[in-house]
Amino acid sequence: MYQQDKIVGLLDAYSPPQIARLIEEVGVRKARSPVLQTVALSLLGGAFIAFGAMFYTLTVTGSTLGFGPSRLLGGVAFSLGLILVLIGGAELFTGNNLLAMGWADRKVTTVEVLRNWGLVYLGNFIGAMGCVALVHFSGMLSLENGAIAETSLKIASAKVRLDFGEAFFRGILCNSLVCLAVWLSMASHDVMSKILAIVFPIAAFVALGFEHSVANMYSIPLAMLDPRSTITLSDFFANLLPVTLGNIVGGSVFVALIYWIIYLRGEGKGTSPGV
Repeated sequence: MYQQDKIVGLLDAYSPPQIARLIEEVGVRKARSPVLQTVALSLLGGAFIAFGAMFYTLTVTGSTLGFGPSRLLGGVAFSLGLILVLIGGAELFTGNNLLAMGWADRKVTTVEVLRNWGLVYLGNFIGAMGCVALVHFSGMLSLENGAIAETSLKIASAKVRLDFGEAFFRGILCNSLVCLAVWLSMASHDVMSKILAIVFPIAAFVALGFEHSVANMYSIPLAMLDPRSTITLSDFFANLLPVTLGNIVGGSVFVALIYWIIYLRGEGKGTSPGV
């Protein structure tokens, strides 16, 4: 009987209200994690997303499948990044926008949320930049007679051409899907189900051309190292600012706060720890 119950438990997904509580509990723990642990996991998070971006670049280079199918295949490849974050264990700024659920329930303070976001954002940036250096010096960009480098430059150039509004709204759409991927993965009990839950939302945001701040921390600086590049630091930060703001709105408001209103508001379990 025990074995049968165990099998049924593995097949049953958590319900949306259960997911909301799980994400809130995880967010409270994240907000109060030690600084060293948070930063170390954040370095991994930036590197893991960079791996996904590397895989995407390789996958779409030279593809003859056509615009839509090539981007879809590239999106599936990019899913590697969040799979590594959620299954392998890492801290990712965009996913941590879900801490807004615990904040709305007054289980974490504004200071604790901003502390976590600041540390994780910085750690992600350093991790992504570390991968920029490793890829640049590895010679990987010379694969296929430099086709990888050309694709990388095209990707970054398209990103920095976006105006503030376009980058902001693409950031909102992106992190809505990223946080939904995290949400769906929390419903699963086993690794394969978690991976499947991650792939479709991530493939969708990549294929649709939405903007992810941590991915851009890798993609744009890498292209800036290309001798043919005209991208400047000003261009980079002009993209990163609106994308980051959009990511915060998409994850914190469009996912975390909406689901908090639906499932957790009024439960009466939160008590204010102050701000």
